[in-house]
Amino acid sequence: MARKKKSTHLGTPALRALNDAGVEYELFEYEHSPVMDHGYALDTSAVLGIEPQYIFKTLLTECDGESVVAVVPASSQLNLKALAKAADAKAASMMDPSKAEKITGYVTGGISPLGQRSTLRTFIDESALELDMILVSGGKRNLSVRLGAQDLAEAINAQFAIIQTGQNRKSTALN
Repeated sequence: MARKKKSTHLGTPALRALNDAGVEYELFEYEHSPVMDHGYALDTSAVLGIEPQYIFKTLLTECDGESVVAVVPASSQLNLKALAKAADAKAASMMDPSKAEKITGYVTGGISPLGQRSTLRTFIDESALELDMILVSGGKRNLSVRLGAQDLAEAINAQFAIIQTGQNRKSTALN
């Protein structure tokens, strides 16, 4: 069963980044299912009993050779063409997981948009703005944080854009 805790410990770079930015958040620590058929983000949704549109996965991409972070709901897929357009690039592709681990300092399944080794351009799907709170990785497997989408964007200097499949609304940038 999932355990939910509020914590102020500084265990991961992601949590340190949130604390340094003064962002309010709630910490969720849990165990993933023994068999994950749909990946970490959807398993987090199932284990915590939270709808997948509230769980956001962090994906590492390359846009014209630049490392770019995309944050999209677990319930959707990243639209690489839309991400390339948002990043003013000609093309985007998914980054090899081992390269993503090296660049971010996190392991696959625990990559957070917060506290990465270097500051990368980050795009959060605009659907996050419609939600009171979202969950993102807290910097390791089995650890997530719930926070406001605007708080996340401000903490990592991210932009909002339509980057998931199936959306047709106008994008907005946070600067």
